[in-house]
Amino acid sequence: MLVDVAQRLPTNLKLAAEPDAARAADRPAGGRIAGNDPRIARAVAGDRRAASELLEALLPRVRNLVRFLCPGDSDVDDHAQAALIEVLRGLPRFEGRSALTTWADRITVRATLRRVRQARARRAQQQVLEEELVPAVTAAPDDRTMTRRQLAQMLDMLPEPQRQVLVLHHVMGMSVPEVAEALEVPFDTAKSRLRLATGRLRALYGEKRGGEDG
Repeated sequence: MLVDVAQRLPTNLKLAAEPDAARAADRPAGGRIAGNDPRIARAVAGDRRAASELLEALLPRVRNLVRFLCPGDSDVDDHAQAALIEVLRGLPRFEGRSALTTWADRITVRATLRRVRQARARRAQQQVLEEELVPAVTAAPDDRTMTRRQLAQMLDMLPEPQRQVLVLHHVMGMSVPEVAEALEVPFDTAKSRLRLATGRLRALYGEKRGGEDG
């Protein structure tokens, strides 16, 4: 099931826990929502019930569109939720020149494809982390005992500036001067962060191996 999106929306578009049954008659047949539907203006003005009704009306259409775009994807509901959040956040910019459902379809397509691309990029980055960064950390190119999850956990233990330098250098293949330029820090700062990050990861890896051997 979709989780409650109320807390992730701007205050003026937070959803009521349940729609107002008294306004059910406002809902158009066939799932199409006209561009001049009065609930749109009410939602933009801060009417939680109107926003909730629009969400409820759009949900089946959005979910079905996501299923067509991502057949077999286990994250369909997450994609649909993200699309609905973008739709509701964008309501103040909706000009009513087309049906709201048509406008929501376009947002759903853009939001879903963007999330799919991001997911693919994350998977590709994890693969690179395993292939490129593990040897640098373990100082043993043939050592593949470190899993992606373990590496990710150790990276999360680094301070953000050190993690950024490490990933840019070892994963993205940037030279230290390029890393310094990308992060807008002095060369010596980037070099020091890289040294500290690599040393810290190696120490964490040693602790892990020591714990397993013990």
